[in-house]
Amino acid sequence: MKHEIPHDLDANLAKEVAIHAFDAYQKRFASYQPKLEWLSEQDARIDFNVKGMKLQGSIGIRPRTIELDLDVPFVFRLFKGKAIGVIEREVQNWIGKAKRGELRAAPSP
Repeated sequence: MKHEIPHDLDANLAKEVAIHAFDAYQKRFASYQPKLEWLSEQDARIDFNVKGMKLQGSIGIRPRTIELDLDVPFVFRLFKGKAIGVIEREVQNWIGKAKRGELRAAPSP
């Protein structure tokens, strides 16, 4: 199931927002070993390790949304809701910074 976070940024700025948000998420939740790998200009794969299991998902940069999709086994459905909530809050925070012109140079993807 995809979760969409609305934005009104151009594609490059929306991608920078996603990179910054995921970078902050990686630092905050280092124990889950989150990884982000860009497969194209608009699509990335994300990986997490939770209790010895590898969970995968994707981030997609679309014209008016940033799409999150996590493939989570039933036993970790509670984690999915929490992870999406945390990622969405982080993305919204960076969208606000981008709109205020506070976005610093993006970390290397």
